[in-house]
Amino acid sequence: MILAKFGNIVEQYQRLLYTICFQLVHDHHIAEDLVQETFLSAYNHIDSCQEENIRPWLARIAANKAKDHLKSAYNRRVLATQDDAIKETECLNIAAPGNPEDLTVSADELETICQMVHGLKEPYKMVSELYFLQEKDVDEIAKLLKRPSKTVHTQLYRAKRLLQQQISERSVRG
Repeated sequence: MILAKFGNIVEQYQRLLYTICFQLVHDHHIAEDLVQETFLSAYNHIDSCQEENIRPWLARIAANKAKDHLKSAYNRRVLATQDDAIKETECLNIAAPGNPEDLTVSADELETICQMVHGLKEPYKMVSELYFLQEKDVDEIAKLLKRPSKTVHTQLYRAKRLLQQQISERSVRG
């Protein structure tokens, strides 16, 4: 009997809860997952809610689930990675519009870039050497240097800007 009654609650409020979650997270799939989590949590605690308060109670659970998702370390890490990917793509488009063949680097240019990386000051030097020269990923670098991965992302972003600036200055002089 409780299961049938809860099925009616799901039917009645699933659109409302989806709307609440989607407005907060702006992702259809995540909103759907959060609605499922909301109903699971509500089912587990249904005895703590009075029938006349079911709508605001479910809405509050959904909003809290969405807010918790937005605050989660996983979400922040995914957003940071996406932001870095977007920034890298923008940098490539600015630095070298055209074909991938145009991105090849001569041995002399490679040596120059290596010297530039080695010439960076800390905290950018070690991070850049590990990332650009040893081709380690951000998580590996974070573990090796005992730094948060977000810090490593920020240091790499700044190091890239410094290197781009040096390359631009060289091309103006040369």
